[in-house]
Amino acid sequence: MIKLLVTGVWICGVALASVYFSVQTANQKEEVVPEPAMFGGLETLRGEITSIPVISDGEVQGYFLTRLSYTVEAEKVKKLTIPVPDLVTDALYTALVGEQVIDVSGDSKFDLEAFKSQVKDTLNGRLGEIVFHDVIVEQIDYLSKADIRSNMRRGGSDLLTGEPVAEAAATELPEPPAPSN
Repeated sequence: MIKLLVTGVWICGVALASVYFSVQTANQKEEVVPEPAMFGGLETLRGEITSIPVISDGEVQGYFLTRLSYTVEAEKVKKLTIPVPDLVTDALYTALVGEQVIDVSGDSKFDLEAFKSQVKDTLNGRLGEIVFHDVIVEQIDYLSKADIRSNMRRGGSDLLTGEPVAEAAATELPEPPAPSN
């Protein structure tokens, strides 16, 4: 009989101990490691190809062709009332035409980081808060007027000459049959 009583006490003690330790481990707070800025809540928006004229001495010297992507906060972008491509095009025109961040005379090197920073700061400045976190350059090209002309000549197409398109003879359509009653 005493064996049975000791066995019962032993089982109760083990059960209480296991419940106590399981509750203790469940209540422990896990250390949350903050995710780096490039992983949590940011989304990449791919930009459109934008052609921006380079104006110097009162005339067009060439064109910049750019395609930029942006890492943005998705929740904030959804709240925008102005489409993102329109904001980006405005920022590019402001940087390249208005403020002339890039010198096309060839005297200085192109500072890509300054260009990216200028575009990002212009976009965030227009919005009044940080929405754009990074600017990713997919493509950036400069075509001078001479480059464009040589490409046109190489293509062999002359837009001013060619065979005129023959006009089709006007034919009369037959009259539709009268409705029967």
